[in-house]
Order: sequence, then C-alpha cells, then structure tokens
Amino acid sequence: MKAKVKFQDLGLIDYQKAWDYQEKIFKIMMREKLSFQDRKDNTPDDREYNLLFCEHNHVYTLGKSGVEQNLLIDSIQLQAKNAKFYKIDRGGDITYHGPGQIVVYPIIDLEVFSLGIRTYIETLEESIIQTIAEFGLIGERLAGATGVWLDANIPGKARKICAIGVKASRYITMHGFAFNVNTNLDYFSYINPCGFTDKDVTSLSKELGKELDMEDVKKIVLEKLSCNFNWQLV
Repeated sequence: MKAKVKFQDLGLIDYQKAWDYQEKIFKIMMREKLSFQDRKDNTPDDREYNLLFCEHNHVYTLGKSGVEQNLLIDSIQLQAKNAKFYKIDRGGDITYHGPGQIVVYPIIDLEVFSLGIRTYIETLEESIIQTIAEFGLIGERLAGATGVWLDANIPGKARKICAIGVKASRYITMHGFAFNVNTNLDYFSYINPCGFTDKDVTSLSKELGKELDMEDVKKIVLEKLSCNFNWQLV
C-alpha cells in the first residue's frame, strides 16, 4: 500500500519563510508521532507526510558540520550580490540556493517507509540520477560525498549537479536536496561548494547548452521520487 504524501510547489520563496514552514510541519508531525506511539489500540497510522518543491532567492546555507571559512565573501559583498547567509541544522557544509534551482524538502517519517538515513539519501540520489538520464546524462555517486555528480571519478572533471543535506530527528526528516537546472553558477564561485576546493559545480542547462523548462523538469523529478519511494501524491 502506498503512503499518501501531500505535494506542494511553493514557487519562488524566501529561504527563511520556507525554513519556518518546514519547522511548522516538522513540529506537527513530531507531536502526532509521539501521540500515535502513546496509543494503546490498533488505530491505523493516518498521519500526513509532506513533499515541498520550491526555488529560493540568492542564499548560502551552512550545515551544522560546515566550516564558515568556506564562505569566501563578507557581509558587505553578500549584500552587493543580493544574497543572504544562514547557519542551519542540516548535515553537510556550505551550498548555494537560487532561482533556476529545484529545491526539494521531503518531510516524512522514515520509520513508516522502513528506511534508514543512508538508504533515504541514496534513494534521493537515485531519483536525480534517473531524472538526468532522461536528458542523456550519466549521474554518479562520489565516494565520501553525498549528492549527484558527473564524471565523478575522472580527476579534474568531477562536477556536482545536485547537493543533498538532510536532518532527521526521531526519523522525521527536514531539508533535502538542491538540483541545478537553470542555476546561475557564478554564485558558486563565492564559496567552496560543500567544502570542496578541487571540484566543480554544473547545471542541467550548462551540460545541455540550453535553458530548460522548469515545470517540465519538476514533473520528471516528482515522478522519479514518487516511484522510488512508493508514494501516492495528494
């Protein structure tokens, strides 16, 4: 039986506003999970799970294990670039979000889907690998680094097309992944992306030499996620 997952496309939204919305859903799910676990009967688990798509205005986010020195510009330069900076509670180091990038936040209970965190991340990666395969690109994993890469094991050519950073508490997830579609890659030059100084970043449009229709790409990503996780989207 497929679990029902509520899908929302938030469009272009400020990072703080999206983060607050995630937190609100996360806290509700946490309360519902604890309440469900306290029940003494066999009432079915009717909790609602969530999948959020969005794009952000220019912003850099630093994970809890990240190094702030991987942001290579100061606050004045950030302002000049119309960008913001946040320290957040996901895993991973620093990354960039901006227009033309599909950002996906699944807020689900991994226990319900019988998933460990490693399998969860690998399934997110597989969904993007399958998505870019629709455009003739071969996505790969890189040992010791999350995300989806092109030419991952070719020295000097490895480049990331999708970054992943998640949080899980009592198996309930937050944050997710950022998939570069029509992203302005210049913004990555102001950081050491994900802490790397020797690897590049790319986008779907750069690899294909043309701009993509964001709605068309979103549909493919949504299809791969729902299929790989066995979700019924509502």
